[in-house]
Amino acid sequence: MASPVKLAVIYYSSTGFSAEIAKEITEAGAKAGAEVRLLKAAELAPAAAINSNEAWAAHAAASAGIAEATAADVEWADAVIFGTPTRFGNISSQLKQFIDTLGGLWAQGKLANKVYSGFVTTATTHGGQESTLLALYNSIHHFGGLIVSPGYTDPVKFVDGNPYGTSHVDAQGNIPIGDQTRNAARHQAERVVQIAAALKAGLS
Repeated sequence: MASPVKLAVIYYSSTGFSAEIAKEITEAGAKAGAEVRLLKAAELAPAAAINSNEAWAAHAAASAGIAEATAADVEWADAVIFGTPTRFGNISSQLKQFIDTLGGLWAQGKLANKVYSGFVTTATTHGGQESTLLALYNSIHHFGGLIVSPGYTDPVKFVDGNPYGTSHVDAQGNIPIGDQTRNAARHQAERVVQIAAALKAGLS
């Protein structure tokens, strides 16, 4: 019997929206039969900046028990789903810094032939959701990875409207994660596990 897909869900979240999507994806991935690790990118911001924002400080405390991602987690994984809030139409510096630590694995060819996907949150509508995911996927091309975007492969994606990955607009923290985003996240997790399982079986 084939071993289960090993899925790493690696995200950065300042105020908790990306973290909530990451947890939804983690649960859906596990239900789809994967062995899942939920991991966060290390925080780079100084304590003064975090403590100046009540929501940021609260989330930092609430997520203290989530393990920080390491290069070993990516090497372990058959599939990786990255998540980030957008920063000026690009991925957060915290997630980018983590990706930049993977050069050693890249040089050894250990990032290639894995499945990758991504999700994003923004404070405003049209706040860089698609450009952020496309920027994330630039790194995957360099890895030699296989991008598994959700596309319009399920009716939930016609509601969500983003074929590049799950996305959510929080309206400066005023719109909670709802069913539209949760449904999209679950579908993305299931699709990633399905394709990673097929790839794993085909290469074995």
